[in-house]
Amino acid sequence: MKRSAQIPNHCIARLTQFVPRLYHYFKIKRALGQMGYSLGVRDSIMIAHSFKGKEFGPAQSMHGATYTVECEFHCDELQPGVNWVVDIGEALDALQKVLSKYNYKNLDEIEAFHGQNTTTEFMCRQIHSDMAGLFRGRFQGSIKVTLHESFKAWAAYQAPV
Repeated sequence: MKRSAQIPNHCIARLTQFVPRLYHYFKIKRALGQMGYSLGVRDSIMIAHSFKGKEFGPAQSMHGATYTVECEFHCDELQPGVNWVVDIGEALDALQKVLSKYNYKNLDEIEAFHGQNTTTEFMCRQIHSDMAGLFRGRFQGSIKVTLHESFKAWAAYQAPV
């Protein structure tokens, strides 16, 4: 082998350090459902709530929020035979069903939320839990729920089903 075609030892040393990190990076991405296919559906809800704690300032008083809610299904492989992530109609129906529990409601009055600050992040996790419950055993992958408070601010929660 010619010298010009050989990889210098210092480069090999750097590659052996880099490759495990790269493998770990992609392993995490796959576990989070950030590789492969995704399908998203969107709806909106209007809620009222208040927060406890001086760090919330004026939001300690009753106020309203209109959220645009996105629900993304992530998986590595399409379902055999139908070549989809999930049935888009079923995903839309499920999201509408879940959101109907919160739409036009005062979240402070929902018993399950008693004593909780129903922040945008909290509601992302709650909606994720509700959606995962509807798809558990029928969908292999992860679900990501994003609540947009405005075009400037949003929160998301993603986890396996």
